[in-house]
Amino acid sequence: MKIIKISTELEMTIHDFPEGTMREQNKVLCELIGNGCDIVEHVMPKRLYTMLKMSPTPTRTPGECVSMLIDEEGRLKPNRANLIGSYLYEYDKHGCPILGNILFIGEKMGNSGVDFCGISEENFDRLKKGLVNMFPVIKVTEVKA
Repeated sequence: MKIIKISTELEMTIHDFPEGTMREQNKVLCELIGNGCDIVEHVMPKRLYTMLKMSPTPTRTPGECVSMLIDEEGRLKPNRANLIGSYLYEYDKHGCPILGNILFIGEKMGNSGVDFCGISEENFDRLKKGLVNMFPVIKVTEVKA
């Protein structure tokens, strides 16, 4: 299953959800976010659900629910604002931007709670199309960190 990365330069790349233990997966996810990310922060930005129509509720079906990962310490590092992440997080309403690269991942209910996973194929295609359609509008937006 796939995940989506959006850089601060508005470049979209597609990656496979990492294999291995939770620790091994988290290491790869941190490396994908980059800029010395050590701890990911799980974010459920409102517009991901209202505007892009992703599901905010994990189920036993892997990747049916979609969320966003960012660098937990991104505000402490020399990161630029992520215009897509900031918009989905409603920066324009509260003034707190998302800084650094972001990942869109899937979620599923596991035996011990919610687990991260790749995004289901149906949601992946819909999310990718929605994000691509946002790029022309977002590129003219200014976010002050």
